[in-house]
Amino acid sequence: MDYFVSLAVFAGIWVVLALSLNILMGFAGQVSLGQAAFFAIGAYTSALCALKFDQPFFVGFFAAILVTGFVGAFLGLPSLRVRHDFLVLATMGVNFVVVAIFKYVDFFGGALGLIDIPTPRFFGVNNDIPYLILVWLYVGAAILISWYISKTWTGLALNAVRINEEAAAAVGISVPRFKIYAFIVSAALAGGAGSLYAHYLKSLFPDNFNFIESIVILSMVVVGGVGTLRGPIIGAIILRALPELLREVHDYRFTLYGGLIVLMMLFQPMGLLGDDSTLMRGLRRLFVRKEKVDYEHAA
Repeated sequence: MDYFVSLAVFAGIWVVLALSLNILMGFAGQVSLGQAAFFAIGAYTSALCALKFDQPFFVGFFAAILVTGFVGAFLGLPSLRVRHDFLVLATMGVNFVVVAIFKYVDFFGGALGLIDIPTPRFFGVNNDIPYLILVWLYVGAAILISWYISKTWTGLALNAVRINEEAAAAVGISVPRFKIYAFIVSAALAGGAGSLYAHYLKSLFPDNFNFIESIVILSMVVVGGVGTLRGPIIGAIILRALPELLREVHDYRFTLYGGLIVLMMLFQPMGLLGDDSTLMRGLRRLFVRKEKVDYEHAA
């Protein structure tokens, strides 16, 4: 039972990370290979609040969201000057810099990391079930935020920026403002996931957040379907569960992730559940056929 609860906790955390990157990449068109950096900043912020400043869990949790949101705004500035391949390289560099800071600065624990991070107690009980509920409540909040953005003027503006920045600016959309907005929301969600990760794992090490983790998060979004809500959720669950179900290839999981990205780009660039993917087209035809049969029977 504890194993499956643990698997569900980590799946929820990675669902939030995939949704956070989807806001940046799927909605705003800003491809990032540094999402693990925001994840790390949130995790270390929350852990340091507990270990060095003796603050309760929820203080560290909201501090992680605020700090990563602020850092996201700052790190979003390069997106105003560079695009596409150069933005990918810039965000990749951010990931390496953040990991290096945590690894070589003693205040952050250095290469030895941070240990004995306290797990919050709920109603005087310290076990995994309340924590699982908390994680999936946060997943629900991330889904609601993503859904709200996609259904409002903000979502339309981000979509316009993603399709054509010059055209968006020509109709009065503030491209810099919406780019920074996407970075802030994306980073803040990842920071909250980092806090949940730190207090559940109870220890942090810089190598937990290396560049490979950013590739994993990107894989979840690409495999599921960029720009949709269902895609990152299903992609995160599938890619989080695959190494557990296929333990014999666990050591080659990063090769698996890279291979999946290549295959999806070649044969299903919209992802498994993207709006124009083969699977979604098949499901639409199935539902249309079913509705037609139901209508004919009713007639």
